[in-house]
Order: sequence, then C-alpha cells, then structure tokens
Amino acid sequence: MAYPKRLWSLFFDVVFGYVTALAPNYDIFAISRFFVGIVNGGMALVSFVLTQEYVGKSFWSFTGSLTNLTFAVGIAVYALLGYYVREWRYLALVSNTPGVIFLLLSFMLPESPRWLYSQGKMAEAEDVLQYIALGNGKERLNIKLKPSAGTLRRDESAPGILNLVKHPVLRWRTIILMYIWYVCSFVYYGLTLNAGELRGNLYLNVALSGLVEVPAFPLCMFFIEKSWSGRRKTTTCFLIFAGFACIFTMFLPTSAGLLLGPTLLALCGKMMVSAAFNIMYIYTSELYPTVLR
Repeated sequence: MAYPKRLWSLFFDVVFGYVTALAPNYDIFAISRFFVGIVNGGMALVSFVLTQEYVGKSFWSFTGSLTNLTFAVGIAVYALLGYYVREWRYLALVSNTPGVIFLLLSFMLPESPRWLYSQGKMAEAEDVLQYIALGNGKERLNIKLKPSAGTLRRDESAPGILNLVKHPVLRWRTIILMYIWYVCSFVYYGLTLNAGELRGNLYLNVALSGLVEVPAFPLCMFFIEKSWSGRRKTTTCFLIFAGFACIFTMFLPTSAGLLLGPTLLALCGKMMVSAAFNIMYIYTSELYPTVLR
C-alpha cells in the first residue's frame, strides 16, 4: 500500500517549526517562519484534497467542512496555549509537538485511490480500495477497475499546470477562482491578525476570532446541499454579508458597547467570510478533474 507522497511536506513543516523554536537570531527565525508558511500552506491544501478523495462525493460537503473546522478550533486552542505559555520559544515547541504525532500517524494513510486511478495505476488503486473496505468492516471484495477515457496510460505524461490555461473553460474558471480565493484570504487573515488590535483581552479576542467560525460550518453544510441555493449562490451571499459587515465597522464608534460596536461586526464578518472560504475549498475541488485537483 503506497504512502501518500504529498504528505511529506508535513515532515518539513515539523522540522522548520523546531528550527523556529531553536533559532539563535532573528535572521534564522524569519527564514524558518518563511519556510513554515510555504510548507504549512501547501500541507493544508494537500490534506483537504486527500480527505476529499478518500470518500464518496456525497460526503464532500461534510468532510470538507469538518477539515476546515479544525482550523478554526486550532486558532482558539493556540490562544489558550499563548495565555498559559508566555515564553515564545516554549510556545513554539509546544505548538509544534502535535505535528510530530500527526506525522507518525500519517504513515497509516494510503495514497488517494482516485489519484492512483487517474494515473493508470489500477493495481495500487485496487489495493487501497481493498484496504479501505476491510477497515470499514467489509469482507474481502473482488475489486477490478477498468480504465476510463480520462485515465492515463503508463506511457503518458501527467497533466500539468499548463492545462489550466490551455483550455478556455478551465482558464476563465481558474482566473475567477483565483480572485475569489484572494479576496477570501485577504479578508479572513486580515480579520484574524487584527484581533490583537481590538479592545479587551488579547487572548480572548484571538480565541473568539476562531470560535466565531464554528457556526459557519453547519450553515455551509445546510445551504450548499439545498437545490435552491447550492455552492455558487451561497458563496455569493456569504461574501456580500462579510463585505457589508467589514465596511460598517468603519462607521461605528470604538466606544460603543459590545453589542453595537465594531468588534461584533468584525466577528460577524469573520464568520461570513469563513463560511465563504469553506465553500470555496469544497467548490474548487469539485470544479476540476482529479488529475488537476
């Protein structure tokens, strides 16, 4: 059973995380954080795609939302760690330690059967499906996959990034999605990093900025599965609400109470953009074929 090679970035994530904690000067610290950002960002996307390819399409909204939910909970947990572990080196060590555990557990994961199938590796894909079936308590099955029209032969090269621009449909789809991802990232991380500028307790504000996302995920799962809303309409509505919430924060006095102040609107904007961001993960993975996903 093949190990998902795409998860090797988790190894470098852990390594550079410990380099951060042990950095002798600021230059090493900055360089380590730079590489942590690269491998961690890639790791998050790889983990999401791999999770989606392990399950049937009917579970994509659930597994996609559940994957992103852990990110929101992680923000709140990190705020709690920061409250009790004030020394930054110890905080880096403590927060990086779960990565070692997950790295060891990741060796239990098989390669994506959808990806293996798309690459023409039928025997390996059959072995993974057999492994999953046995893990689900099923009896040993006689699985025999047949090559489809879109399956690569052994002598063919895998589709590359140029496929995103060679075909008109994929080209415009990619441009639009890249812009929406940029907007979601800009607003989401802007609000997250701005938690330190809000009035009140720093650690509580950071924790709330994570916990406020939690209600967004059941909302996503409810709306995106309805025939009258779906992925596109729901994303549009959440982005509009997030935009208005962020704009209105500029016109409210900072002296206003919690219920009428900019803090509440900022948290509402964070929840709305989190919902849109969550849908974009799911929606984007569904708009591309497996070989390009």
